[in-house]
Amino acid sequence: MASGSAGLQVCWSASLQVCWSAGLLVCRSAGLQVCWSAGLLVCRSAGLQVCWSAGLLVCKSAGLLVCWSAGLLVCKSAGLLVCRSAGLLVCWSAGLLVCKSAGLLVCRSAGLAASPRNQTVFCPQVQMDVSCRDRSLSGAPADLPRGVRTLDLSGNRVQNLTQETLGFHAGLQHLDLRSNRIHFIQPGLFRDLPALTVLDLSSNQLNVFALAGVPVGRLPAVRSLDLSANGLDGGMADLLLAEAPSLEDLSLDRNSITTISQSTFGGAASLRRIGLRDNVILEIEDGALESLKRLTDLDLSKNSIACIADFNLLGLERLNLSRNSLEAFQSDTSEDHFHLLSLDLSQNRMSHFPLLPSNNRLEHLDVSRNRLQSVQVPGRPEGQVCLPHLRDLDMSHNRLQSVPESFFSCLSALELLNLSANCLASFSVGGVGLLPAARSLDLSANALQSLRLGGAALRALQSLYLRGNDLASLDHRIFQGLPSLQHLELQQNRLAVCPPDPLDAPGCVSLSSVPTLRYLDLSDNRLRTLPADAFARSPLALLDLSLNPGLQLHGAALCGLERSLERLLLRGCNMSALSADLSALSGLKHVDLSANRLTALPEWSGDASIESLNLQSNRLAALRPGGVRRLKTLYVGANPLSCCRSLELLRLLSRAALQVPDIQAVTCSHEQHEQPLRLQSVTPDMCRRPGGRGVVLGAVVTVALAVGALLLLAKCCSAKQRRRRSFTA
Repeated sequence: MASGSAGLQVCWSASLQVCWSAGLLVCRSAGLQVCWSAGLLVCRSAGLQVCWSAGLLVCKSAGLLVCWSAGLLVCKSAGLLVCRSAGLLVCWSAGLLVCKSAGLLVCRSAGLAASPRNQTVFCPQVQMDVSCRDRSLSGAPADLPRGVRTLDLSGNRVQNLTQETLGFHAGLQHLDLRSNRIHFIQPGLFRDLPALTVLDLSSNQLNVFALAGVPVGRLPAVRSLDLSANGLDGGMADLLLAEAPSLEDLSLDRNSITTISQSTFGGAASLRRIGLRDNVILEIEDGALESLKRLTDLDLSKNSIACIADFNLLGLERLNLSRNSLEAFQSDTSEDHFHLLSLDLSQNRMSHFPLLPSNNRLEHLDVSRNRLQSVQVPGRPEGQVCLPHLRDLDMSHNRLQSVPESFFSCLSALELLNLSANCLASFSVGGVGLLPAARSLDLSANALQSLRLGGAALRALQSLYLRGNDLASLDHRIFQGLPSLQHLELQQNRLAVCPPDPLDAPGCVSLSSVPTLRYLDLSDNRLRTLPADAFARSPLALLDLSLNPGLQLHGAALCGLERSLERLLLRGCNMSALSADLSALSGLKHVDLSANRLTALPEWSGDASIESLNLQSNRLAALRPGGVRRLKTLYVGANPLSCCRSLELLRLLSRAALQVPDIQAVTCSHEQHEQPLRLQSVTPDMCRRPGGRGVVLGAVVTVALAVGALLLLAKCCSAKQRRRRSFTA
């Protein structure tokens, strides 16, 4: 059907209607309506509306609105608004606004950026130092006094770091923001904090900010900066350190850095200390660190570095490369003077001794837990390097089978030498003048069959560790040749102790006449006997004879230790009796007799001076510590004690004259109880037999009657004698 009028024409059908007028066309169908006019087109359908005009397109659907014009796109949905134009991107979602333009990124979170100025939270203050740690804050409280110098906001909920977040406190010197949620830093923020010298941003989310590629800006006065645990890679670190002329101390620990490039520290030429521990560093580019002329401390531990070639950091003093994958360390072979004092190469994969600078000042070297098979240095004609200043050398936990005496010829300052946990079958240091300053030598956990020490060497040695070598024999006078020896550990061997005249007992070691020896450990040595005067003229303060099952002590075994011995350990020797008279040891304070088979306290001739006594895990049924009158501490757990035979111990406890640290676990048996009782719960009344008072009273009465009868009988006899005398007269 069609109808018309001047300037208007209408066409109609069952499902379609078209209206047209000068410059306007309207089409309508079920669920669809289209309107068109010069320069404007509108389309509408159920849930969708589209409008178009020259240079403008608008689309609307349920919950979505899209507008487009030349160079501008706006999208809106429930809770989300996105606007985009050439060089500008604006995103808004519930509570968060992000604007990005060339070189500029701005983030704002509703209620977070503005709220700090409205928060009132108590923060302890000392002068101008304020601590707001762990207060669930999103920024500095509004009521902070002006002039704050130190502000601790660690452990809070700060997300955006802006001037508003910091309450516009421009005089801050120390700012602690670790363990927050910071993912945005206002560019140029620190330029407006000219006094800030210490900044801690560790354990945040700065990798989110760094992804935008926007530099943080100048750090004019910051000397110490902590960026650890932020998920940063190498390129991100470059942005944060681009302008840090005063920075001296930097921590980048626990990040995701894989490469140190020449640009990483290009903006921080004053660095002295750098921490790069626990990253995934695989490569250090040539020249990446050489420009840092003031660098003294570098920590590269726990990374994945495989090789260090041509080490040439002349001014570096401390270098930590432990826990990497190093197979070789080679320094520059020039004659330049290196200032390196400490080098840690432990827990790597090196099979050879490192090639160190010829002209060095090295004092501490740790190559423990590698795969060293030799101390020879590849690339050196003489096979080794001279380390005249070295004081501490740790080569433990390697695969060394031998160390020649010549290795020690250039170690005149060495004080501590650790060769434990290797595969050494023999060891010798006896040459004239070798290791003159050595104070400690650790040869534990090797497989020594031959040991030669002393002579004209090791004159200053104070501590010697030989445990776990399964040694069966030694030169019987080996320890007398160490004039400064104070500490000797011989546990876990198979050594026998010589009597005063060792010629009568070959295959033993003499421990007498070592005039400086104070500490001696002979535990777990399979000792069977300890002869008389075994330690004469050796002023021991501690003697450990534990874990020697079946050990028999001669009655005079401890003679000569009367005044010096303070601690005696005889734990786990399977002894049923102690033959040595400990009361003769006037200086003895601590005795351990635990884990034996003692059934009673030893009978001593006098009053022992013991103050602490351990009797745990024996077979004691009764405790009467009367012979140890000075006793202050007693351990008695795990013994089959009788409740009623331990009343003296309870009496001492009640007077606080004795302490039993394990009293809570001490139990005893009682004839009227099937289960053991806690000793603390026992009372004297529990040990009196039923009817005991009546028995005592009956006995008293019986005695009284007997005495009365005797008196009466005596009186009768006296009367008879008087009558006889009278009759005779």
